Amino acid sequence: MMQLIHQHGGDLDAIERKYGISKSEIIDFSGNINPLGFPKTAEKALAENLSIISTYPDKKYTTLRQAIAKYTGASTEHIVVGNGSTELISTFIQTVHAKKSIIIGPSYSEYEREVTLCGGSFTYFPLEERNNFFIDLPPLLRALTPEIGMLVICNPNNPTGSAFTTNQLEEVLKHCKQIGASVMIDETYIEFSDNLDEICAIPLVEKFDNLFVVRGTSKFFAAPGIRLGYGVSSSQSFLDRLKTNQDPWSVNSLAAFAGEKIFQDTLFHETTQKLISDERKKAFAELATWKNVKAFPSAANFILVKLLTNKITVAELFEKLIQKKMLIRDASSFTFLDESYLRFCILSPENNAALLQELKLWIE
Repeated sequence: MMQLIHQHGGDLDAIERKYGISKSEIIDFSGNINPLGFPKTAEKALAENLSIISTYPDKKYTTLRQAIAKYTGASTEHIVVGNGSTELISTFIQTVHAKKSIIIGPSYSEYEREVTLCGGSFTYFPLEERNNFFIDLPPLLRALTPEIGMLVICNPNNPTGSAFTTNQLEEVLKHCKQIGASVMIDETYIEFSDNLDEICAIPLVEKFDNLFVVRGTSKFFAAPGIRLGYGVSSSQSFLDRLKTNQDPWSVNSLAAFAGEKIFQDTLFHETTQKLISDERKKAFAELATWKNVKAFPSAANFILVKLLTNKITVAELFEKLIQKKMLIRDASSFTFLDESYLRFCILSPENNAALLQELKLWIE
């Protein structure tokens, strides 16, 4: 049986085929990608240097890793790069090769896929709605028994937008070190946060060699096509394993060159953070006046919303909005969430206002 298309709203090609709407006309609130698009400085530099496709990239990606080090504050020797964050996530999970893992959920399905492919088993530790999906630390620590070999955290979490604090992460890492468990923290959305310094795990890498922090460039830098991911770890076994297993030149010349440019574009970073922060606050202020929804606090560039009315379902709402060429995410396909949850990302002020106006028409 074919899965309902509204469960995978980000597949613009499938949406185009089913609804007969050109994907170029769709306002995509489901993809969580920076509305400013790819940094113009990097775009211009790429256009002027396309001849680099005729040369191999530096095998050690020294300049790229130095740019990432300056951007993140991490040590250059602890930074690895890969063909998207997915390659690094997969390699880390293969390296740990845990028999049993815990994944904080609801979350991105790729984690459980990779654990399963490695022959391991997993359980989800639930973030609970009554806590606005923020972690309740004591139960998590009790769940992390010596049989657990790996813990996976998305921070801020997708789709809830909730986040662990750095202090909470340190407590978790201390406990996991004691039981011999590794911890992978996916910070894909952290650069959109108002309080990055209070939730970032990268400063903990120097203290804990059981930690791997991974990020990508698809969302914040609006660059899913270049397939550039990076990670930070002080685990020598993982760093050695990656060097052994990773294909040579895993990151192509264009992606490496673009990476060097995007991490240096401080104006783009600041402009993005202000836009997302301002628009996220405006959206929450508007949603707070509605009686038929609950919006959950978010440190990311998206908002999870629960319908508190029976007058329309999220699936029906999806259909109404796609006819207006607006694409939201039906969040019912996430573990622990049901058909009353939807997620939308922050886009331009004009698009955000249009979406909220349309949502209110059908929900209130």
